[in-house]
Amino acid sequence: MHNNFALFTTFALEFKTLYKKPKYFIMAYDIDMIKGVYALMAERVDAARKLVGKPLTFTEKVLYAHLDEGIPTQIHKRGESYVDFNPDRVAMQDATAQMALLQFMQAGKEKVAVPSTVHCDHLIQAKIGANEDLAIAEITNKEVYDFLGSVSNKYGIGFWKPGAGIIHQIVLENYAFPGGMMIGTDSHTVNAGGLGMVAIGVGGADAVDVMAGMAWELKFPKLIGIKLTGKLNGWTAAKDVILKVAGILTVKGGTGAIVEYFGEGAEALSCTGKGTICNMGAEVGATTSIFAYGENMGAYLRATERADVADEADKMAAYLRADDDVYANPEKYYDEVIEINLDELEPHINGPFTPDRATPISEFALAVKENGWPTKMEVGLIGSCTNSSYEDISRAASIAKQASDKNLEVKADFQITPGSEQVRYTVARDGLVSIFENIGGTVLANACGPCIGQWSREGAEKGQKNAIIHSFNRNFAKRADGNPNTYAFVASPELVTAMTISGDMLFNPLKDTLINKDGIEVMLEEPKGDALPKNGYAVEDNGFVAPAEDGSGIEVAVSPTSDRLQLLTPFTPWDGKDYIGMHLLIKAKGKCTTDHISMAGPWLRYRGHLDNISNNMLIGAVNYFGEATNEVVNQLIMEKGEVPATARAYKEAGMGSIVVGDENYGEGSSREHAAMEPRNLGVKVVLVRSFARIHETNLKKQGMLGITFANKADYDLVREDDKFDVIGLTSFAPGKQLTVVLNHVDGTKDEISVNHTYNQNQIDWFKAGSALNMIKTQNA
Repeated sequence: MHNNFALFTTFALEFKTLYKKPKYFIMAYDIDMIKGVYALMAERVDAARKLVGKPLTFTEKVLYAHLDEGIPTQIHKRGESYVDFNPDRVAMQDATAQMALLQFMQAGKEKVAVPSTVHCDHLIQAKIGANEDLAIAEITNKEVYDFLGSVSNKYGIGFWKPGAGIIHQIVLENYAFPGGMMIGTDSHTVNAGGLGMVAIGVGGADAVDVMAGMAWELKFPKLIGIKLTGKLNGWTAAKDVILKVAGILTVKGGTGAIVEYFGEGAEALSCTGKGTICNMGAEVGATTSIFAYGENMGAYLRATERADVADEADKMAAYLRADDDVYANPEKYYDEVIEINLDELEPHINGPFTPDRATPISEFALAVKENGWPTKMEVGLIGSCTNSSYEDISRAASIAKQASDKNLEVKADFQITPGSEQVRYTVARDGLVSIFENIGGTVLANACGPCIGQWSREGAEKGQKNAIIHSFNRNFAKRADGNPNTYAFVASPELVTAMTISGDMLFNPLKDTLINKDGIEVMLEEPKGDALPKNGYAVEDNGFVAPAEDGSGIEVAVSPTSDRLQLLTPFTPWDGKDYIGMHLLIKAKGKCTTDHISMAGPWLRYRGHLDNISNNMLIGAVNYFGEATNEVVNQLIMEKGEVPATARAYKEAGMGSIVVGDENYGEGSSREHAAMEPRNLGVKVVLVRSFARIHETNLKKQGMLGITFANKADYDLVREDDKFDVIGLTSFAPGKQLTVVLNHVDGTKDEISVNHTYNQNQIDWFKAGSALNMIKTQNA
């Protein structure tokens, strides 16, 4: 493979340097900022400990050290207090960065206030292989890459070119540091918890706040402590820890909480293994997950040429972990404590269709048979932001090599996605890429690819029932290849590799044998690999482009005729009246993730054009009435129509509409398009049984009214042809219920109470029409 980064002709000359880390370069990015954080931490943490009158968890230390007020002056109640923080940095991937930066351009700032980066990882479609797919992406996405490159150059934002790698792996390798706080416009920003950061996924409007130099608001989280005892062994990997946790907590069990791992088992995990666990913490709804600083984090920092950060962290070690009594008596300091013995932990396979359906490998074959899942495995996929470290690939390669050594025929297709150019270059140098290629594996570009639906899978359009196993993080229906009949399962890279060799969903590599090409019965041996490359990491071009020192003269051009980019028009402020006479747009039944509200895959091309991408709004949601997708009754003409078109009709008629949803509405990705599209198409209210955290915040940021049934059974009162009134907006206040009136066509009505979590600042966003409208007013 060859590195094949394109030169962007429209803005390349404006960048002053193409940054490379030569062999002698050992200083971290933003080292002065990191030293500044550590310089303030001790005083702030000591003050917080005195204030609360008890030992502190590591999470609390990081949070109190980043308060906007500086030295803590008040105790913040978990799950109740809204608190202003000052994150240290912002990270954005190319699909969400478009909308975030289109919003930032309206904020009236000349430069970002904190270190910020853009990563081009989402728009590269996996089809042929790394070189070909990257070359195609550079042509088809040129307009977007040019926009992101030039806007980054203008506003002082670091730019990682297409092919450089996946945002979360790049952050772990270059920017994450113990005790820091960051936000990112992707739900898997939480990956950086593997290096001891409170790293939180947010919508683009939150990123705009921080880049504009404003405080960032978060409800002070509850704390879940997970004590890991024992040590991983044999086939069990770090991935299996989070697969087990997902089975315990479910997809919403971590909502409103930060998960903090501790114990001897936690300390023994590799840094990248910790990252894997934190990454998939997004699948239990957790605000983020975190591990305390330890020896393995220090080793990873030094291996990735950040010895200066490790040296500073070593000095602060006492503050980069929980206090001693927290570890001795965790039940006194966490809201919930879970204990997992790694000595006894089995490899798991989770799924299908949800990441929290956890099955140990010893029970998986029986589950396949009992549930009628496909028994033939079609494709195995490893890598992604969750499992693409050197350790992951080396352990998977140790299994792949056995296929060659033991003369085994590989029965399923095999695809490998490196997490970064640095990892790809290093594993290629060490001969691991050739091991995969020797058994028919295809190495894809350093990008998200199939994990987010950017997979041009041959035959997927036929909709045939089939099974795949991957080491990604999410396995919602249709997510990977668009086929609702693809049964997607999640497992560790080494288990995926073994299952790929067998091609059999009933295979258990811990006890089952395979018949090789010579008819001989053989068994796969346990995986082996290195947490860090013995010969160090290497890379020729890491793909980073530094911004201009002065971007004031740089123009950011957006063509008015573009179908991919569109300058934003501010949303209209609230008119001061209650909402009266809204039509029901859709009553969503069951799981309704951000994938259902705003699909990825081919729709990623419109992430910078709000009106065009609004044509995918809620097309994946299941309508309670009729149980079809993208089919609702337009009450204006009493005919069935597509959801976006019906929403546009209600908007044009002047009354707007309401969306009703079920539990954990908005689960999944942080994509704020799932909030902006309804806002754009005239949806005024989203009324659900419960919200996922990020989506609820995104609705608030865009001036939407997100409310929940006070009595969840009232969901059943909603009829297809109801008209809705929301009463009490003229006295909208924190903690005060609103009333929703369901006006039925038979002349009867139901009045129900609804709850909200808006504080006064968020109510001001609602009244202003959006948080961005408020920022513009303040800056003006």
